[in-house]
Amino acid sequence: MSRIFSGVQPTGNLHLGNYLGAIRNFVGLQDDYECIYCAVDMHAITVWQDPADLRSNTREVAAAYLAAGVDSKRSIIFAQSTVAAHAELAWIFNCVARLGWLNRMTQFKEKAGKNRENASLGLYAYPSLMAADILAYKATHVPVGEDQKQHLELTRDIAQKFNNDYETETFPLVEPLIFGEATRVMSLRDGSKKMSKSDPSDYSRITFTDDRDSIAKKLRKARTDADPLPEKEEGLEGRPEAANLVGIYAALADLNKQAVLDEFAGAAFSTFKPALTDLAVEKFGPIGEEMKRLMADPAHVDAILKEGAERAAALAAPVMAEVKEVVGFIRP
Repeated sequence: MSRIFSGVQPTGNLHLGNYLGAIRNFVGLQDDYECIYCAVDMHAITVWQDPADLRSNTREVAAAYLAAGVDSKRSIIFAQSTVAAHAELAWIFNCVARLGWLNRMTQFKEKAGKNRENASLGLYAYPSLMAADILAYKATHVPVGEDQKQHLELTRDIAQKFNNDYETETFPLVEPLIFGEATRVMSLRDGSKKMSKSDPSDYSRITFTDDRDSIAKKLRKARTDADPLPEKEEGLEGRPEAANLVGIYAALADLNKQAVLDEFAGAAFSTFKPALTDLAVEKFGPIGEEMKRLMADPAHVDAILKEGAERAAALAAPVMAEVKEVVGFIRP
C-alpha cells in the first residue's frame, strides 16, 4: 500500500482553511493509503514560540485530527520532535540540498520579509526538514495546498540528488495530492488574502473552537459584493469574496463550484449566506465540539501521541539505518 505523510504546524487557532485545505482530506485518505499525520512542532519553532503554548497547540493539532475523523488505530498521529529521525535526516539533507535551490523558495522570502538577515537559519532550511519529514518514512504521496507545491518539488530534487550522488534507489520521488474545491480558503474580510490565524481580525476566519453561534455570526458578517451570483463559474472572476464563499460552500457540500452556481444562480447574498451558514454549522460545528471535549482530556491526547511516536519511530528506524549505511556512517 502507498504511504501518506502530512503535518500541520501547532501555532494555535486552527481554522476552516486548515480543515478544508488539509485535515478533512486526511480522513478519506485512510481508506486507500497507510497514513502518517504529524504535528510539526519542529517547524513551528523556526519562529519563536512560547513553550507552554507550543505544548498546548501540539495537543490542539492532535485533537483536531481526531475530531475530524482521523482514526488513531488506522493512522499514526504523533508530534514531530518525538521521533529523532526527522532531525537526523534533515541534517543529511542539508548537505544534499543546494543554496541556489533554497534561495528560490518564495515562502521564505514572504515570511522573512524585509528582515531577512534576522530570520533564523531554521526558517531558511525549513524545506530541507520538510523533505526529511516525508522521506524518513519513504512516503509516496503528500496532500498539499498550492502554497506547499514548491517545497514538495524541492523534496523530489533532494531525493533524486541523494539517489544520484550515492548511486542508490533509497528514496521514492514523492507525488503531490491536491484536492477539490477550496483547497485555498481566503479571509472572510478580504477575499484576496488567505485565511490566516495571524490576521488581527477574528472575523476573518472560522476557528475549530468557534461555537455554532460564532460560526453563524462570522458568516453573516463575511464581506461580499452587491451583485447576484452568476450562472457560470467564469462569472466569479474579479469577485474574490464571492468566489471564496462559493468555494467554501462547494467544499463543505462535496460539490464543485459550478454545481453550487447551478443551484444559486441569480440569488443575492441575502439568500446564499443563510444557506452557507446552515451548511457550515451542520458540517463544522460538531467537529469543534468534539475537539473541545478532547482538549479537556490532555492525558488521553498525550497517550495517543505517545503511541503514535512509537509506531512512527519503528517505521523510520530501518530507513535511517539504510541511509547511514549508504552515506558511510559507522554504525554502533
